[in-house]
Amino acid sequence: MRFEELLEQVGGFGPFQLCNVALLALPRVLLPMHFLLPVFLAAVPAHRCALPGAPSNFSHQDAWLEAHLPREPDGTLSSCLYFTHSQALPNTTFWGADQSPGQLEGEPSTAPCPQGWDYDRSEFSSTIVTEVPWDLVCEQKGLNKATSTFFFAGVLVGAVAFGYLSDRFGRRRLLLVAYVSSLVLGLASAASVSYIMFVITRTLTGAALAGFTIIVMPLEMEWLDVGHRTVAGVLSGTFWTVGVMLLALVGYLIRDWRWLLLAVTLPCAPGILSLWWVPESARWLLTQGRVEEAHRYLLRCARLNGQLVGEDGLSREALNKVATRERVVQRPSYLDLFRTPRLRHISLCCMVMWFGVNFSYYGLSLDVSGLGLNVYQTQLLFGAVELPSKLLVYLLVRHMGRRLTQAGMLLGTALALGISLLVPSEMGTGSIALAVIGKGFSEAAFTTAYLFTSELYPTVLRQTGMGLTSLVGRLGGSLAPLAALLDGVWLSLPKLTYGGIALLAACTALLLPETRQAQLPETIQDVERSAPSSLQEEETPMKQVQD
Repeated sequence: MRFEELLEQVGGFGPFQLCNVALLALPRVLLPMHFLLPVFLAAVPAHRCALPGAPSNFSHQDAWLEAHLPREPDGTLSSCLYFTHSQALPNTTFWGADQSPGQLEGEPSTAPCPQGWDYDRSEFSSTIVTEVPWDLVCEQKGLNKATSTFFFAGVLVGAVAFGYLSDRFGRRRLLLVAYVSSLVLGLASAASVSYIMFVITRTLTGAALAGFTIIVMPLEMEWLDVGHRTVAGVLSGTFWTVGVMLLALVGYLIRDWRWLLLAVTLPCAPGILSLWWVPESARWLLTQGRVEEAHRYLLRCARLNGQLVGEDGLSREALNKVATRERVVQRPSYLDLFRTPRLRHISLCCMVMWFGVNFSYYGLSLDVSGLGLNVYQTQLLFGAVELPSKLLVYLLVRHMGRRLTQAGMLLGTALALGISLLVPSEMGTGSIALAVIGKGFSEAAFTTAYLFTSELYPTVLRQTGMGLTSLVGRLGGSLAPLAALLDGVWLSLPKLTYGGIALLAACTALLLPETRQAQLPETIQDVERSAPSSLQEEETPMKQVQD
């Protein structure tokens, strides 16, 4: 007997599953509010050297500023340098820090800002950039980008830990750990008194939040029958979109970075309370031989779904048979993902795919400049485009399958980025349209990746497999902010990099097996039995069942 047969008795989709999806909605809403928080938290407002007598208005450039600040090659007043001696002529032009030794005679000398910076606080009352004495601008601007890299590095490490531990100790218990640690570390980040303390606490917060990314989707999928996994997966992904749009509203209402960080952290408190009603995965309990607990949850599922199953309707003997069949891996290990040919092939392809999905998504999401809109409008627009992306995913995965949808969405992201390189920057509407289209495709690729990957791995290794792929994905997410610095080499190089990686991931996704209408594999043997005689025949779907 397979677990799907047990689900048929207790109801594979009903009030029990809908309640479970609703209870697990909060983590999905909180994740983008933390992952995309640098859009507001690390925003760089207009700034200039703090000089005695400088006008406080940033909206115009008067003669005083012309006499004290040099101009950059693009004609704007310098944000990082000042004239060591004020100039009588206001139109003096700054030649740049790398001016050759053969300077013009009498060229004015410049120096870095000696007394810090004045910031334009019309849009943000404070960010980590403006925090004194951090001042993450000019020579320190790399430290600002590094905060996102450290955060995603924490997510990377957390994905490994939570993937392994949740397969060993259970999904529900580790979800509690994720909630509590995210709350405590988020509060500590908001109270940071130094840049080092902030980086450390944000890195650890990223590790804690990784528990949400690893646990939530499989915990939903393992209670669902084959026919309803798609709709539940897309619905769960919609909560991410709600979080993206909600972040725009919260960021607009709260302009101080400490209070903003508190606002996106405190909802973890009611999340902890909600775990009282979240069920453990009965699939996982049976793989661990914990038949009595699985029996209790299955009866609860049957009762809420209105299925007529008595106390003896699900016999212990039947559950013991399922448990005996599924107890193959006693202690899951990341090495198990590479021991057998089929799992090794799936794992390697998923690693490349997830790197490309994360790298392109966060490359697009964290770059909200240069579109002619303010940061709040851009964030709201980027969130709104994710809603039709979810609908597109729902339709495509049902009719075209997971594999072609995944490859197609990544290809669309690459094409949008590539075409944007050919559109002149003066075409504001065209640039905005391509950025929004690229963001929509990248979000669709992200949604499909969660659903696709959770169906590829067996129950005994599902969390471990999700942990591994999420690890590599977060590596891509951590490198995305740093790739933005490549514009110093060539202005178009960041977009070219994001698009090239997305194209590589699209090609790799085509090497994975199709999982549409397939039963969730429960053991390693289930995955290997589904393998074709040759890996060249990888297109053959896994064991199919009817809707």
